[in-house]
Amino acid sequence: MQPSFPEPYEHDHPPVRNVNEVATAGLTWGEWAADRVAGVVGSWWFIGLQSALLLLWAALNVIAWVEHWDPYPFILMNLFLSLQAAYTAPMIMMSQNRVAALDRLRAQNDYEINLKAEEEVRVVLEHLEAQSHLLRDLQREVRELRAQLAKPAE
Repeated sequence: MQPSFPEPYEHDHPPVRNVNEVATAGLTWGEWAADRVAGVVGSWWFIGLQSALLLLWAALNVIAWVEHWDPYPFILMNLFLSLQAAYTAPMIMMSQNRVAALDRLRAQNDYEINLKAEEEVRVVLEHLEAQSHLLRDLQREVRELRAQLAKPAE
C-alpha cells in the first residue's frame, strides 16, 4: 500500500499589506491638514495654551488703563472663538470620517487574513491526518513483521 498525501499547498494569495501605510500613502493635503488640526486641537497642550490666552485677553481688557480694545462682555473674543469653532469642527469631523474609513479597511484586512489563515490551518490539518494514517499503517506493518520474525522457522 502506497501512502497518499494531499497535494502540496500553494500560497496563491498576495502578500499581507500594512493597511496603515497604504492609507496614509494616499492622503490628500486636506486630509493631512484635517488630521493635524484634530491632533493639535484635541490635545491638553492646546487647551492649556488657549485657556492662558483667553485669561490674558480678559485680564488685559479688564485692567487696561488707556484703552479697552474689547471691553466686557468681550464681544471680539467671542467672535474669534466662534470663528475658531466654525473652522475646527468640520476639520475634526473630516478627520474622524477618515479614521472611520481606515477602521473599516482594517476590519476588512483582518477578515481576509483570517480567511487565509483558516485555509492554511485546514491544509495543515489534512497533512497531519495523512501522517497519522501513514503512521498507523507503518505501525501495523511493523507489528506484522515482528510477528513473522517471532514465528519459529518451519
